[in-house]
Amino acid sequence: MPPRHRRLFQLAFFALFLIAPALDWLRWDLHEAQLWFLGQRWTLGIDDFRAGRIDATQAALGILLKGFLPGMLAVAAFLAVAWRWGRVYCGWLCPHFSIVELLNATLHRACAKWSLWDRSATPRDDRPADARWWPVFFGLSALFGALWAITLLSYLLPPAEVWGGLVHGTLTPNQARFLAIGTAVFSAEFVLARHLFCRFGCAVGLFQSLVWMANPKGMVVAFDRAKARDCQGCATQRFGQGAACDRGCPMRLHPRDIKRRMFSCVQCGQCLQACDESQSARGRAPVLEWRIGADAVRETLRQRREDRGG
Repeated sequence: MPPRHRRLFQLAFFALFLIAPALDWLRWDLHEAQLWFLGQRWTLGIDDFRAGRIDATQAALGILLKGFLPGMLAVAAFLAVAWRWGRVYCGWLCPHFSIVELLNATLHRACAKWSLWDRSATPRDDRPADARWWPVFFGLSALFGALWAITLLSYLLPPAEVWGGLVHGTLTPNQARFLAIGTAVFSAEFVLARHLFCRFGCAVGLFQSLVWMANPKGMVVAFDRAKARDCQGCATQRFGQGAACDRGCPMRLHPRDIKRRMFSCVQCGQCLQACDESQSARGRAPVLEWRIGADAVRETLRQRREDRGG
């Protein structure tokens, strides 16, 4: 799938993340201690067993077939995707990472940095830093922090109750405390630690990386070192300071590095886009490409040899 289609996947999954509780596609109702899935009550048969409508064997089968088996299949399918394609969920679907990229771009407009912790600015040729974007950056961080807290609460309580309480000011003290603390925590994370959380704090991303690293055939970004000279003067309109692939990576990685140093790569393909844009402008083929399967194994072995030799 071409990287240019990634935004469509991100927008679609972001919308799904927001509306799923309202449509009862996925949520856990604390009032009823009830899981809702695809608009239906997902029951294990425990209530029927207590009421004497089914026997112990039927109850055990219900727990196995509707509880353990679907959960194990979902986890297995998720890890199978990570085994082959790495953290593709993070780069192509994750709502949090979508916001990270938006905030990166907004902060860069304000101070020409992709993070508050960058030591030096990386200005873009087409626009200088503009302090008027600072309120936008902090405003978006607070807005998405609040949206995250509200959405998570709607996965635990009926969304109509949550949103109705916000609109009419009828939230319970516990609901208000959850939203206040959640908004503060998520807003601070968006402002200060969004990259750190994605790289090391997210369990979903961490397990994807671990599974991917264990598979030598997993998809990798391959660098054609025979054309390393083509990287000299590499620049695009967006990244005019050179090293366009490095500057374009939202995870602050160096895409031309070996796999074991690309642990938190989210396979977003932005480095490949930057490389393709830069090299195409000079009539050359890109030096970065995705490789998978046997090609990925050969790339990994070659990287290891060059790393030892270096």
